[in-house]
Amino acid sequence: MELVTAHPSGGYILEELRVGMTAEKIIHVTEQRIQLFAEASDDFNPVHLDEAYAAKTAYRGRIAHGLLSASFGSAVVGTILPGAGAIYLSQTLGFHLPVRIGDDVVVRISVVSVDPDSARVELACEGFVDGKLIMDGMALVRVPRRRRPARD
Repeated sequence: MELVTAHPSGGYILEELRVGMTAEKIIHVTEQRIQLFAEASDDFNPVHLDEAYAAKTAYRGRIAHGLLSASFGSAVVGTILPGAGAIYLSQTLGFHLPVRIGDDVVVRISVVSVDPDSARVELACEGFVDGKLIMDGMALVRVPRRRRPARD
């Protein structure tokens, strides 16, 4: 594993990507994030928004939307690895543990394969809370082959 940060240009191009490159981001789950996600997705399931309702479920309290947590992977893919210019083609997801208000989700994205012919990169995607795997999956993204020349 080679931990990388965002490329100075904003994104890695295909020729700069190597198997094993990994990026991480920590995202704090807040009441506001959950509310904004509910509004953006139109998912107002009370297990996410109503403590009295959620307390009676198997989760014994409110949990974040699974796709909110999954979207944190998109933050890494779009801003760090590969970064600007990367376009999602597909994503698989498995959810293992609930995420709650106040949790810090550590998202880890790692390059698994690079296909120079199609300019596609396969990424392993994982999320952790307190060292426990809360979600995982694989993403396929298209990556730019070269940077645009600077304008004068």
